[in-house]
Amino acid sequence: MTGPQPWVEGRLRAAWLRKDWPVIFRTYRNILGISQARLGQLIDMPQPHISAVENGRRRIMDADLIQRITEGLHVPEELGGAHRPEMSEWSPDSELRERISRAHTTGRADVRIADWIAHVLTEHRRAEDTVGGRELWPVVRSQLDTVTRLLPDTSGPVADRLLILAAEHAHWLSWVAHRDGHAGPALAWLDLAHGWAVDAGSADMAAWVTRVRSYYMLKHSDPKRAYKIAKVACQEAVGASPTTASITAHQASLASAAVGERDESRRLADQAYELALRTPDEQDRPNWLYWLDPVRARLHKANAAYAVRDWHVAAEGFRATLPELTGYPRDLAVYAARMQDAANRV
Repeated sequence: MTGPQPWVEGRLRAAWLRKDWPVIFRTYRNILGISQARLGQLIDMPQPHISAVENGRRRIMDADLIQRITEGLHVPEELGGAHRPEMSEWSPDSELRERISRAHTTGRADVRIADWIAHVLTEHRRAEDTVGGRELWPVVRSQLDTVTRLLPDTSGPVADRLLILAAEHAHWLSWVAHRDGHAGPALAWLDLAHGWAVDAGSADMAAWVTRVRSYYMLKHSDPKRAYKIAKVACQEAVGASPTTASITAHQASLASAAVGERDESRRLADQAYELALRTPDEQDRPNWLYWLDPVRARLHKANAAYAVRDWHVAAEGFRATLPELTGYPRDLAVYAARMQDAANRV
């Protein structure tokens, strides 16, 4: 893809779903760098009317006008429909499971829209790393609906690819729900993601989702369960990519430290670090593990040292590596606080 891609922008997609016309017009124009007059040409609306909409002096209610805007701004298919009430709910609905149960039948679906949605989800992951995912929640729910509606008309490798894409969406929704304090729905989305990963035969996605479950258990102060689940994730990672094996070993290292198995934790941390270095290039990692580069691998090793209370090793590891971490303000804050804590304990 060349040139600006306005409908990759999460804020614009979210604004479309809630029909926030001032934000839609301003955001679309800012992304493409066009004037109100040019926007008016695209949707057959006079420039003064564009200005009135952006300033909140005019509302857009007419169905024909909305259709002109939809066509003129080339709104993607998955956003073209009306906003569904269940988009505001945190938990997955039963219809998703029904669509999946009808997969692997005819193999006639046109999956070009899935390629586009996969591209958009990649951009949403990066946005969530920086600003969070609450605003993007209805957007990703809408995208997941589109992907699962394609499944009944697919079979073979195409169906497997769609199942993995659906699992990626379900995992993202789980992650955002968990960050927002919705533990039950977060686990429900993980269940869907893991089931779809198994259906697709994806060791990478299945192991990753199980690793996330272990992470949730550790965050909820249940280290014994986190330890057991992390072991399962490592087993599922056999035959998966080195990146997946690395992240599952790292989680097992943290869980081992939490139950007092310090030697095992150190061994797993070394293993995780060595595995991560095998895929220094982003294109060689699973889409959802794009961030596990050599810099993050060194931070993971420092974090494992912090977990087993090797304070000097942790402080030095964080201090040497944190200046290289860019684009992840929340993670930077967490690791910086641990570096300071470890240094104080030294």
